[in-house]
Amino acid sequence: MQQLNLPKFEFRIKSNENKTLIFDRLRKKYIVLTPEEWVRQNFVQYLIDCKKYPSTLIAIEKQLLVNGLKKRTDIIIFNRDGATDILIECKAPSVTLSQNTFDQIARYNLKLNAKFLIVTNGLQHVCCMLNKKEENYTFLEEIPAYKI
Repeated sequence: MQQLNLPKFEFRIKSNENKTLIFDRLRKKYIVLTPEEWVRQNFVQYLIDCKKYPSTLIAIEKQLLVNGLKKRTDIIIFNRDGATDILIECKAPSVTLSQNTFDQIARYNLKLNAKFLIVTNGLQHVCCMLNKKEENYTFLEEIPAYKI
């Protein structure tokens, strides 16, 4: 798979019925290795190993209802109270991060009310912090590290 703009991590990868699978340590099972899944797995490792988020606060592909349609978030990080703190949308490296990507994560966040939004294609990472009182957002230079 393609090298991403993230540290290099080791993964358990295997083949099964002409498909390449990657072990997801959070879901504790092998998942079909697509380019988007490659980004998601690397980004989760980055969050745990480099930004020190506890794996117990991270959820992958959590289902939610948006305008009557079932959708799945890529990555959610909860705070210690169980509220959504960070919402992350992953795209394949070949996908350009566009206004559509930001619109998608913003629609999801109407339901989840996260403080931080991150979009990534593994090569580019964009993070913003929402200010609900002033109804604006600030782009951050760096993805925030976990704070106890």
